[in-house]
Amino acid sequence: MAGWVKGEFPGLPDRAGVRERGSMLIAWTTLPSVEAANQLAADVVAQGLAACVQVDGPVTSHYRWEGKVEQTEEFRLCFKFLDSQQAALEAHVRSAHSYDTPEWIVVRAEHVGEKYLSWAQAVSTSSPL
Repeated sequence: MAGWVKGEFPGLPDRAGVRERGSMLIAWTTLPSVEAANQLAADVVAQGLAACVQVDGPVTSHYRWEGKVEQTEEFRLCFKFLDSQQAALEAHVRSAHSYDTPEWIVVRAEHVGEKYLSWAQAVSTSSPL
C-alpha cells in the first residue's frame, strides 16, 4: 500500500495552508428523538457554533451499558465547524444533551473545498441569529 507522502496528491493543498485559513472539523453525536436532534442542530447553527449540521436517522446503535448489551434507536447529528469553535460547540452540546455519557467524536477534515471553507468561515464568524 502506498504511503501518504507530501506531493503525492498534487490536487490537494498542503495541510499547513488549510490550517492557516481555519481548519474544518467534523463531529458526531446521537440523540433519542428527531425533535431533540433538530432542536440542537438549529440552536448551534443559529448561534454560529457550526456552519452546518445534518440529522440522520433513525439509526440503530448497539453498545454495552451498565453490564448489558443495549440496542437503541437514535438520530445522528453530523456537525461541520471551524476549529476555533470546537470548545464552545462541545460545551453547548454537552450542556444541552440528555445522555449521561453523550457520544462526542471529532475529526479534522482532510480536505475542504475552498468555496465551502470560505462560506463556513463567513457564517461561523457572523453574529448569532
